[in-house]
Amino acid sequence: MDLDKLATEQRNKATMELDTLSTIEILQLMNEEDKSVPISVSKELPQIEKVVEAVKHSFSQGGHLIYVGAGTSGRLGILDAAECVPTFSADPSMVQGLIAGGISAMTVAVEGAEDSISLAEEDLKNIHLTDKDTVMGIAASGRTPYVIGALDYAKKVGATTASLACNKQAEISKHADINIEVVVGPEVLTGSTRLKSGSAQKLVLNMISTASMIGIGKVYKNLMVDVKPTNDKLVERAKSIIMQATDCDYEKAEHYFHEADKNVKLAIVMILTNLSKEEAKQKLNDSKGFIRKVINA
Repeated sequence: MDLDKLATEQRNKATMELDTLSTIEILQLMNEEDKSVPISVSKELPQIEKVVEAVKHSFSQGGHLIYVGAGTSGRLGILDAAECVPTFSADPSMVQGLIAGGISAMTVAVEGAEDSISLAEEDLKNIHLTDKDTVMGIAASGRTPYVIGALDYAKKVGATTASLACNKQAEISKHADINIEVVVGPEVLTGSTRLKSGSAQKLVLNMISTASMIGIGKVYKNLMVDVKPTNDKLVERAKSIIMQATDCDYEKAEHYFHEADKNVKLAIVMILTNLSKEEAKQKLNDSKGFIRKVINA
């Protein structure tokens, strides 16, 4: 599909006089346009659900979720992957982000990298992609060669493939087992897909990673019980989570936090079941990490 025919490249009729507006008028207009993004995402929930189920299946086999993109799309994938580590105590390899041009492209555009089909294959080979993994190609335009190359190689390996675009009948959709097409319409600033398209992609990636982690037992009620307490703020959050999950006071939460070697999930199970650390650890292992299964048993 020609670039000028894509919805993401069209001029927005509501913003034709953008350069004549006052600051507050620009902000109001951007805010109004942004309101449509969650509505556009909601139309793709059935497809997003399919991706989540595929990712959960990958995780259950010891596989990984690999985001692949260029420019803003690649950066958003890396951001979501990075945030899974402290939020869910996920191993850094569990959710990974690849960007055309390598990690330096996070801050400086690497000329021509996104136009290479073979570069993505090299990048996926370097992380030892297997048929247990799910590869998600992200491209607002839906036509990025780097992403297409990644999806095609992933299919050869036998990995599950998914795509996320912001145009209908996107080219990358033809190369994926599951496709998500969130159409947000023309951008406030013509062609600047870091705006509405980027917001839509961030929302979808939030859904995929969060729902997948919930699905493998990394959440109890609505608490991030697998949080990784790597700094003072997260240590205090960990203790607060223990208090909220067990209705205990701060002193008890602090005691069990240290007794469980700073493992929030383990501390919660110890308090709720009155089991020793080793017994609670075994119960958690038997329930594959689901606190609720331990409690119900």
